[in-house]
Amino acid sequence: MAGVTVTAPPVVIETPPAIATPVRAGAGSKVLAWVIMLAGVLYFFAPLVATGERAFRAIGRTFSFEAFRRVITDPEFLRTFGESVINAVATIVVSLLVIVPTAYWVTLKVPKLRSIIEFITLLPFVIPAVVLVFGLIRMYSRPPLAILGSYGSTRIILICAYAALSFPYMYRSVDNGLRAINVRTLTEAAQSLGATWPTIVWRVIFPNLRVALLSGALLTFAIVIGELTVALYLGQHTFGPFMSNLVRNFVAEPAALTILSFAMTWGAMGFISYLTRRQPGKRRMRRRP
Repeated sequence: MAGVTVTAPPVVIETPPAIATPVRAGAGSKVLAWVIMLAGVLYFFAPLVATGERAFRAIGRTFSFEAFRRVITDPEFLRTFGESVINAVATIVVSLLVIVPTAYWVTLKVPKLRSIIEFITLLPFVIPAVVLVFGLIRMYSRPPLAILGSYGSTRIILICAYAALSFPYMYRSVDNGLRAINVRTLTEAAQSLGATWPTIVWRVIFPNLRVALLSGALLTFAIVIGELTVALYLGQHTFGPFMSNLVRNFVAEPAALTILSFAMTWGAMGFISYLTRRQPGKRRMRRRP
């Protein structure tokens, strides 16, 4: 239309937001961080250094491995440690056969029951070991379940009790491993190839949980090796009662045994860290031209 002017709306130019500059930590916070770190190092390593000083100076004030030699050459050490290792391996097998299928089925079919299963596996934290062993003695020491009459049958009950004590650690490791993989996709792929449920668990789930199973197995091994209460009341000659008798009768030998236990524990942790950092297929990619 004539005589009508159209004016454009004013353009509003917004100023860009100011970029926040990073706040540098002051000298006081750095000093506080170093103080906390040094306090933690002293808290953890000062008892270990004192124990090592006692272990390496078994003869007067001279540095020697005499305490370690006495411990290793003791026939009771080899016998009790070997028996505990066998118990630990059996406990790991029983725990894996119970926990892995249960956690896999809960994750795949009934995820709503996860909280209930977690509560059941945490019961060993609530029930003390002494209460557990007295309940086992009361249950299996009289008819019709009089199983504690011989050393071999009592050992079976001991392994079952150790498996129950390891449930919190084993279940947490397996559950975290299952959450890290796509269980449903792997199961459907295996079923499309005609795999049965036992084949899926053994050849699909177990290999994908290698690091998680190894972590749970090493924790279970540490529990079985150092356990005292259940083995003592069930009359088993394992490594826990041997260490208890050693502490009551000697001074340098228990310190040497403590250093050996720490060395095995740190070695196991390093092995787990090495397996965790390995990337699947990395070696194959390097071999390709």
